[in-house]
Amino acid sequence: QVQLVESGGGLVQAGGSLRLSCAASGSIFSINTMGWYRQAPGKQRELVASIDNGGFPNYADSVKGRFTISRVNAKNTVYLQMSSLKPEDTAVYYCHMLNGPYRSGMDYWGKGTLVTVSS
Repeated sequence: QVQLVESGGGLVQAGGSLRLSCAASGSIFSINTMGWYRQAPGKQRELVASIDNGGFPNYADSVKGRFTISRVNAKNTVYLQMSSLKPEDTAVYYCHMLNGPYRSGMDYWGKGTLVTVSS
């Protein structure tokens, strides 16, 4: 079992920055991928960014150049540095872990943290 605890959400003005954090605990396999998804009202949940245990990142096109994902494996923590925020970034952001290798890992989700970007 894995628990994911998010922090860092809040209200910011367009053009501002926020950093989200997600700390994982429990039975964490050394091979895993952590990341962030977001869901706005009336829209599907979408991948924002992910990063594997080797530090290889992946970003949605909509956030490339603005967001940076990073992780500290020794702390089982993933971060999402969000800059140049836009109103369309407003969503509930969910931390995610695929705990284990592809095709055999298990999915875990945080409870979400709300990011609101005002114009």
